[in-house]
Amino acid sequence: MNGITIPGKRSVLFWTITGFIGVIIVGIADFLTGTELGFSLFYLIPIALVTWFAGRNLGLVLSVFSSIAWFSSDILSGQTYSQPIFRYWNTAVRLGFFIVVAFLLPALKALESEKKVARHDVLTGTANRRYFIEVAQVEVDRSQRTGRPFTIVYLDIDDFKSVNDQWGHQAGDQLLCSVVYRAGLTLRKTDFLARLGGDEFIALLPETDLKAAHIVVSKFQHALLDEMRSRNWPVTFSIGAMTCLDAHLTTDELFSKVDALMYSVKKNGKNAIAYGIYPG
Repeated sequence: MNGITIPGKRSVLFWTITGFIGVIIVGIADFLTGTELGFSLFYLIPIALVTWFAGRNLGLVLSVFSSIAWFSSDILSGQTYSQPIFRYWNTAVRLGFFIVVAFLLPALKALESEKKVARHDVLTGTANRRYFIEVAQVEVDRSQRTGRPFTIVYLDIDDFKSVNDQWGHQAGDQLLCSVVYRAGLTLRKTDFLARLGGDEFIALLPETDLKAAHIVVSKFQHALLDEMRSRNWPVTFSIGAMTCLDAHLTTDELFSKVDALMYSVKKNGKNAIAYGIYPG
C-alpha cells in the first residue's frame, strides 16, 4: 500500500549538499591515508545517493567534483608515477566510471518505478488486481503444502456514487484513500489489501480460520464505518469473507466464490458481512 514518493526541492537540496560534503570527507580521508589505501570506490557512495535522489544531472556534476577531489588528493599525498600522463589517465578512468554509474542508476530507478506502478493502484497506493493475484497464488500454493487455512475478503462500498454526485469525484477519491488508510491501521501486518477497481477492494488474510475471520473482518468493518461517520459520508460496506480450508482452487474460482458472498449481502439490504467456508 505504499505509494511512490518523488523528492521535493528540499530533498534535492539536502541530498546535493550531503553528496558534496560526502565527497569532501572521502577526499580528505583519501589524502590522509596516502597511497596505501584505495578510496576510489568510496566516492561512489555520495555519487549514487545524489544521482538516485536528486537526479542524473547533479550526479554528473558530483562525478566531476569527485574526480577533481581524487586528483587533488593524489597530488597532495605525494603519489608518484613513472610517467606524469598516468595520473591524468587514472583520473579520466575514474571519471568515466563515475559517469557510467550516474547514467545507469536513473535507468534502474525508472525500471523500479515502472514495476511498482504496474503492481499498485495509482490513486490509493495500495496493490492492484494484478499484484493481488500474484500474492493470492503464493498463499494458495503455501496452503496446499501446509494445509493451513486462509480467508479472502471482498468489500464493496454501498452508495459510493452518491458521494461523487453530492460532493464531486475529489471527495470520492478521498473516500477510497481513507479506506486504504483505515486498512493500514486496522488489518494485521500479515494481511494484504488491494483495490480491484472502482469502489471494490479485496483482502487476503493468511493463517486465518473462520473464527479468526469473524474477529478481523468485523473489526475492519466497524473501523471503516467509524471513518465514514466522522467525515459525514453516507456510505456503508457490503462484505463477503470466505475461509478456505482446502486450497485446491484457482484464483479465479476463489474470486468467484467470495464475489458471490459479497453480492448476497448486496441483495439482502447491504451493510453487512456474509461469511462462508470452503469446502462447506
